[in-house]
Amino acid sequence: MLLGKFGKKDINTEQETVTREPEPSSSATALKDPPKSESIYAAPDSTAPLLSATPPEPSVKKRAFPSAPSTLEETGLSSELLVQLLVKTLFTAGELTEASGGAQLKLPYSVMRELFTLLNQDKLVEVRGHGEPLGVLYRYGLTDAGRQRAQVYMDVNRYVGPAPVPIAQYEAMVRSQPVSDLRIDRETVERATKHLVLPPDSVEQVGEAVNSGWAIFLYGPPGNGKTVVAEAIGQMLGMVGGGEIFVPYALEVDSQIIQVFDPLTHKPIDPLAASPRSIIEAKAEHDTRWIACKRPIEFAGGELTLEMLDLTFNPSAKYYQSPPHIKANGGVFLIDDFGRQLVRPRDLLNRWIVPLEKRVDYLTLHTGKVFQIPFDTIVIFATNLEPQKLADEAFLRRIRNKILVSDPTPETYSKIFQTICEQKQVKFDPSAMEYLFRNVYQKHRINLRSCHPRDLIDHILSISKFNGVPPTLDRALLDRAAKTYFFLSELDRPPIPS
Repeated sequence: MLLGKFGKKDINTEQETVTREPEPSSSATALKDPPKSESIYAAPDSTAPLLSATPPEPSVKKRAFPSAPSTLEETGLSSELLVQLLVKTLFTAGELTEASGGAQLKLPYSVMRELFTLLNQDKLVEVRGHGEPLGVLYRYGLTDAGRQRAQVYMDVNRYVGPAPVPIAQYEAMVRSQPVSDLRIDRETVERATKHLVLPPDSVEQVGEAVNSGWAIFLYGPPGNGKTVVAEAIGQMLGMVGGGEIFVPYALEVDSQIIQVFDPLTHKPIDPLAASPRSIIEAKAEHDTRWIACKRPIEFAGGELTLEMLDLTFNPSAKYYQSPPHIKANGGVFLIDDFGRQLVRPRDLLNRWIVPLEKRVDYLTLHTGKVFQIPFDTIVIFATNLEPQKLADEAFLRRIRNKILVSDPTPETYSKIFQTICEQKQVKFDPSAMEYLFRNVYQKHRINLRSCHPRDLIDHILSISKFNGVPPTLDRALLDRAAKTYFFLSELDRPPIPS
C-alpha cells in the first residue's frame, strides 16, 4: 500500500489537519503539534455557507437590557447635544411626532416630550396638528428660526440617527458582558466544529484557548485553514449562555459622536421574543440606544494599517467611525495574513501591547483629546510566516495561546478528497490517491495541503465541462488538473477519455 510508503522526508505529514471551503487561502486546519497521526478535516462545499448551513440555536443567557431613561438627565447627555440632534432630525424628516422622533433617536416618549418643550420654548418648532386619531401626539415642524438653527448645527456635525450613549455607560456595559465570562465546554466546541473531525486533544486545545479570553496565535503553512479555526471560535461564542451582547449605535465623548454599530459586523437578535408581553410594550422599558447582537467577528487582512486602528474622522460629516477592533468588543478580531501588511509587523505588534496586556485602548479625537476605551476582544493572529521572525519573545509572551495549523497526513488527505468527491458527486477511487502521491507529490516534492483536494476536483469539473465528458478521477483528468494547478510544465496532457 503506497500510503504506508509515503514518508516524512518528502512531505510534512506529522500534524493533524482540518478542512473546509471558505476562501482560497484556507480550506483545512490543523490544531496541535504532536507526532501522532490523528487528524482534523472538514467537508468543503462551495455551495455551503462558511460555517454550518443550519447552525445550532444559541442557548441565550438573558441579560438585563439597559433601562430606558425617563428624563433628559438620565440619558447621560447634555440637553444641548440632544436638542441639536432633534433639530437636525426634523430638518431631514420635515415633520415628527414624539413617537416618530423617539423611534429615530431611540429615546422614550417622556424624554422626547422634554425635548420638544425646549424647542417650542425657543420657537424652533411649531405644532402642525395632531399626529394620530386620538389626539395625544402632535406633529412638529421647524420654524424659520429652527431651519436657520439646523444649518448651524449641521456645520457642527451632520450626524443624524440614534442618540449616542456616554463613554462611561459604554465602559460599564462592556465590563458587564466580558468574553472571558463565557464557559466554552467540550460539547460547545464539538457543536461549533461539527463540520470537522477533531481529535480529543485538539478539542481541548481550542476550548482552553477560547476560555482564557486571551489572544491566540495561529501559525503554519498556507492553505490549511487557519481562518476556519477563527470563524469556528466566533461560532462558539454565540452558542452558550451570554452569547449575546448589547452594542450602542453611537458613543459620545467630549461632545463628539463616534458611530459604533456596523450592520456588516453586528448581527442583531431579539432578546425580547420570548417575552409574554408585546415587544412594543417591553421595549418601552428598555434603552433602545443599545441593540442586542450576537458576539461579533471582525476581520482585517493585508490591508490593515496603524491608521485603521484609530478613530476615522469624516471631515465633511464631522463625526467618527470606530476602528475595527472596537467594533469587535465582546467577540473576536482576526488579523489574517499577519506579517504581510504594509506596516512593519513590529510596529503593528507594538500597537497591541497595551490593549492585550491591560484590556484597554487609547484613542485620539481630532481635537487632540485622548480617551480610554475598554478592549474586551479575543484577538487572533493568523500567519504563514515563522512567529519568531515576526515578534520577539516579549511580545509572544503576551499572546498566551499558540496553535500550530499544519499539513495533513496522506491518510487525512485521502479522507478529505473522498469527502469532497461525495459533495461534488464525483466517484471516489482510492487508486487515484496512490497515483497522485506517486506521480505528483512524491515525484515533484510537493507538500500536501488540505486545500488541494478541493482545488484539484474543481479543476477536474472545469475540464470535464469544457470537454463534455463526465467528471471522474481518471488519470488523464488528474494529470491535466495537476499540470495547471502546480505549474508542472513537464507533465503530459494526455487525451481526455471519451
